[in-house]
Amino acid sequence: VQLQASGGGSVQAGGNLRLSCTASGRTFSSYSMGWFRQTPRNEREFVAAISGNGDKTYYSDSMKGRFTISRDNAKNVVYLQMNNLKSQDTAVYYCARGTVKSLPTAWQPYWGQGTLVTVSS
Repeated sequence: VQLQASGGGSVQAGGNLRLSCTASGRTFSSYSMGWFRQTPRNEREFVAAISGNGDKTYYSDSMKGRFTISRDNAKNVVYLQMNNLKSQDTAVYYCARGTVKSLPTAWQPYWGQGTLVTVSS
């Protein structure tokens, strides 16, 4: 599977961004999807996840209420809408594919290229 994240950029604190991740293959809806981020301190952390049919979502506590994960199975795309960004959200964001359709899930070791989000205060 190939995963390509896009949509990152530089914004000021309080701003918004929407990230997209396009996945290759014909079985996109058969897998849960998630977003992770890697900070400048090189810690990779979980951000959000969504089940294969989109009816269930999980969020890290620090992102709950600010970030929204969604997916379009017809387009093989998962989105991350990020609102009210903070400087601590600065990171490279990666999407990942789960090992199963439902949540919770383990994650397959395919990270693809991430997209850099820089939030200035």
